This record gives sequence, C-alpha cells and structure tokens, in this order.
Amino acid sequence: MNMKKYIYGIFAVTALALAACTAEEIPAPADKAPQETPKIVEGELLVKFAPYVGDILDELATKTTRSGAPATRSGILPVDEVLDIIGTYEIERVFPVDIRNEERTREAGLNLWYVVRFNSDQTAYEAAQQLSMLGEVQQVTPNRTIMRAYNPKLKATPLSEQTLATARKMTRAGESTYPFNDELLPKQWHIINRGDMFLKDDEVKSIVGADVRCEEAWKLTTGDPSIIVAVLDEGVMYSHPDLKESMWQNEGEVFNSNKDNDGNGYTGDLYGFNFVDNMGTIAFNSPNDTGHGTHVAGVIAARNNNQIGISSVAGGNASKPGVKIMSCQIFSGEKQANTLGQVRAIKYAADNGAVILQCSWGYASGLTNLNDGTPGFLDEDEWIAACPLEKTALDYFTHNAGSPNGVIEGGIAIFAAGNEYAAMAGFPGAAENHVSVSATAADFTPAVYTNYGPGTTIAAPGGDIDYYYNYGEGPQMGEVGAVLSTVPFHVSKTGYGYMEGTSMACPHVSGVVALALSYAAELRLHFTTDEFKKLLYENTTEIDSYMSGMKTFYKYVAEMGQNQKMQMDKGNYRGKMGTGQVNAEKLLKAIAGNGQPLAFPNLYIALDGQAAVIPANYFVGGEALTYTVEIADQSVSTCTADGKKLIFKGLKQGVTTAKITTSDGKTDTFNITVRKNANGSGWL
Repeated sequence: MNMKKYIYGIFAVTALALAACTAEEIPAPADKAPQETPKIVEGELLVKFAPYVGDILDELATKTTRSGAPATRSGILPVDEVLDIIGTYEIERVFPVDIRNEERTREAGLNLWYVVRFNSDQTAYEAAQQLSMLGEVQQVTPNRTIMRAYNPKLKATPLSEQTLATARKMTRAGESTYPFNDELLPKQWHIINRGDMFLKDDEVKSIVGADVRCEEAWKLTTGDPSIIVAVLDEGVMYSHPDLKESMWQNEGEVFNSNKDNDGNGYTGDLYGFNFVDNMGTIAFNSPNDTGHGTHVAGVIAARNNNQIGISSVAGGNASKPGVKIMSCQIFSGEKQANTLGQVRAIKYAADNGAVILQCSWGYASGLTNLNDGTPGFLDEDEWIAACPLEKTALDYFTHNAGSPNGVIEGGIAIFAAGNEYAAMAGFPGAAENHVSVSATAADFTPAVYTNYGPGTTIAAPGGDIDYYYNYGEGPQMGEVGAVLSTVPFHVSKTGYGYMEGTSMACPHVSGVVALALSYAAELRLHFTTDEFKKLLYENTTEIDSYMSGMKTFYKYVAEMGQNQKMQMDKGNYRGKMGTGQVNAEKLLKAIAGNGQPLAFPNLYIALDGQAAVIPANYFVGGEALTYTVEIADQSVSTCTADGKKLIFKGLKQGVTTAKITTSDGKTDTFNITVRKNANGSGWL
C-alpha cells in the first residue's frame, strides 16, 4: 500500500463522529445548530514501530517504567532526528508494562505502539507524513477525539420522589407480584413485561414477554461474582446503594492510592481506572455528566431483592452476589475522550479479568442521513484502515480475555448499533467478531431511532419515548417508554432515572450474556466465544412477526419536546434487527446442554515460585467438597492447602503428573511444569 495514500486516508476519516449513545441521542432537526466537527488531538500521534527495533524500545520501556515518566528520546536515531525536526517531544509506550501479561502483549504486537507528543507549529498530519517515510515506522495514526453525538448537558430524566414514594408504598403493602422485592421492578418493563404498562384508549403498546425474559432464567441463576463486565463509559458511581456491592475490586489496590500495588501499570485502580484523567479514582459526579455509565451498570448488575430501587439482569439475589462491574472510564463531563484512552481501557479490561466489554458508543452508521449526523464507515475494511490500533486492541480482548481453563476462552465485545435511523449498524460493533445491538419498544416494534440492517446481530429493549409521546404528561414525559436504572444523585435526587437508545439496549444484552456465563460457571462448563455467540444468536425471541404495518411517533419529543408527526414502515425492519430479541430463559437452557466440562488445569510454575488454585471452581458443588492431591514427583512440586486455595510450589525444573480427588469421588489428572521465568517472557 502506498504510505502517502494511507496517511491521507487516516486523516480523511477524522471528521467521522464517534457517537456515544444515551437518552438524548435522538438526532436534531436539520435547522438545529450542528455539533462541533470532531477533531484529532493535535500534538500527538500513535506510532507502531517495526519489530526489528524492538530491543531498543524494550530499553526505553524499562526506563519509563522505572521512572514513571515519558522519555524525551526514542533511542532510534532516524526517529529522533525526525522528531527533533518536528519539535520538542516526549514518547511513551501506549500500554504500560504489566509483567503478568507482557508475553501475550508482545505476541499481539501491542508493545510496539507508542504515543509521541510534540510541541511545534506542525500539524499532526504534517508530522505523520515525515514519520511515515521512516523504515522503522510501520503505521502512524492520529489520536482521534471521540465525540459524543448527544448533548452532554441533557442528563437522564430523573425519577420523581413522588413516583418512588408511591412504588415504595405499594411494595411495603405487599401489592407486588414480582419475584424480587425491589421497589421499582414493576416499572422496569424491559426486565419483566406483563403487558399492562402502556394501555390507553384501547390501544395496546406493550406485550407480555417483550422483555429480556429474566423471570424464568432467575430460577436457574441470578449471577455469579466470577463474571466481570467492563463498562467503557462515563464513570460508574461505585458508592451507589444499589451498585456498591456489585463493583469489581482489584485485590491489593487501595482507594485513592498513587501506588501500583499489583504491578499492572496503573495506580490506585480499585474499581477500575479513569482513562480520561489518567488516575485510579473513578469520577462520576461532574456537573456535566449525564449519568450514563451508572445507568448502564445498573441495568447489568444493580443488586436484586435488596428492598430498594431497581432490579437488574444479573445482580444476584439479596445476600447472594451477582456479576461484577469494572468501571473503565473513557468519558467525563465536557472532557473529550480519545483513541489513546479507549484502547488502554480495552486492554486493561482483558488483562484484569473482564470477559464482557460493554460499549454503549460507536461511530455513526455509514448510511446516516446528513441531517441526522456525520456518516461513518461503510464497511469493515474502511474501519480497519482508519483505526488500526482500535482494531488490534479489540482483537486482543476477544482473543485474550477469559481463559482456556475457565468458563469462556476469549472475550465478548458488545456494542450499541447506533441511533441514526440508518439501515446499517455503526462500527466497531458492526465488525464481524462483535455483538451489535438494535433497540425495541415494549411491544417488540423497532425503536424509532434504532439502526438496523448489515452489522446488526441481536435486538434488546432500549426504550422509545417518541412512540409513547401521549402516555405521560408534564414531568412524566421523559419517563414513559424509557429504561429505568441507577444514576448519580446529582442527576436525580432519588438516584434513579430514565434513558433510551441502543446504548440502553446494549447493557441488556451484556447482562444476559453475563447471566448465561454465570450459569455456565455454576455448571462448571467451558465455551469458546464462537460457541457461546452461536447459542446467543440462536436462542432469541422471534420478533419479525411484529414487523408489518406503520408505526406512528412524534419525532424529537424525547430531546426537544417538538411534535413532528412521523410514520415508519415496520416492514423495512423485517429480518434486519438481528436474529431476534435477546432471551435469557432460552439461552440459559441452551447453556445446560452444550459446552465442555471444566477440568483441573495443567500448571506452569516458576522455579522457586508458586501457583494458587481454587479447586472448587472446577467441580460442580465444589464449595462443599474437600480435596486430596497426589503428586507423582514431589521433588518437582508440592501442594498445601490455604483456606479455599491449593498452593503449588516449584522446587526443581521438570514435569510431573498429579491427581486431585474430591470427597464425593471425582478425580482429575493434570501436569505440573516447573521452569525458569514461568508465566513471563523474562524480557526485563
């Protein structure tokens, strides 16, 4: 490929808007002032170096890791000469060194990506042209600003104190017939839809079962804390009463600490990391935050059956914990996110235990009408050419999250399809390896804003305020037909509010995937990502039978209160909303009949090191069992018990067989390999 043509192509697409999806995502009328054109971060470039200068880069990475500061020289003479011409600069590895995962980082080539910062009159385009001519440089891409296509000043619609008080009174009086005692569950049609919420003048706009089918699925499982969902969004309110018990915590890290206690390259990352401000403290209370990240997290894992607030798809049951939320913050108030923070968040999620990537953001559809926004990529090749580091980071997650010895081998990236009324999903969700979610209303009809068509793989409830325009009055206008979930208290005094969008459909799928993987964990079953996604797509609720006739709505009611009467032909959506609507009940039942039984893993231990294993994770009902381990050659390794863990020590280089037996008579055989530099490449 001609490098000059390639560089031009990269910069030509920087005008594409990266659209985060929220309640206010309904596109504006043509006469509304257009949003600011998306930009790149001037003075910064993302550069991939050639492998043959890897040794020089290793020395650079070692120095910057030890000093904690970027370098002012790359150590590669031709590169430094060009950068001297460009102007004052600093250079650091895009992905901090995490010795636990350095081997696979290098296998993916992510160790070769560096961010170069310079201070001169040259534009990033001009600097990229000079760097691209060097043989030591393989790729150059701008650090693109990630634009949100909604107005960040428009927050979630608050749940009124009166509405909460009424719901609380009904719950306390025992009037609820729902399976959990959460006060607001009867208002969550998207979780349990009994067809009785949207009825007016003999018109029915809700259908029994037009939800994610949790009620029967909860009889099998309500979530398992071993399943971690990374939320790439605004910061999650980790102290919210309905979320605080569902937050992932990084063992050994200290809140607000400036130390990297676990050596993963990030300081103080107790609940995740703030990739906007480059700190461990998650920010969720900026006056300009919409509450979106907290809202998404609540749909997935707000604590169930705790007598307060909402229910969620996979939030456990009273004292039984559900799945965990890892907050990977890429948006914050008016601060603009960029490619650098985004890709760091994706890799962080994979390296720190997340198996689901919840992404309620994405580029606008390539078929977006110009009146509704700036069109994005038309196909996967365009996206890959323009966003090579983004593609590589997502591939790293899908290939390296999870474990060959765990419930799932690889990770599942789930994206909102987009809200441009367009007949094509937006990227990256539309890429082949990702899940892309369209949105429906409470009667299985397509939400009026949803993208559909190529790239769309599955549907889920996302809300449809414009469709239910005459079902609420005054303060209720933003409530009826939308998705109810948790929000920070500066957004709503009650801590709960309403949003809509494919960004709200997306966490319903993330929650169902997390619930299904929880069930697999309890059954001690193992899946590859391809096996699991096949079951996800095959076990849905059929919705094509609802795709006929016209649907009347009032466009822009949700955002602007206008009354522009519109109609959409539902027939245009038939066969284009994905394989159907996500169905937790059917998926969990399919999980039970598929997959492979987990086996106690083979162990690789460093000489004079040790490996800790929880045996209960590999045997059904394992928490109630006791275990006996027999090692053939105890000069190579020994085993001792430490609470729930078995501790294997590496004594001598070599390989030995071993056997573990449970108190109910089950056995597994495995190998123990002791070697130098086990679990690491030894590059430092």
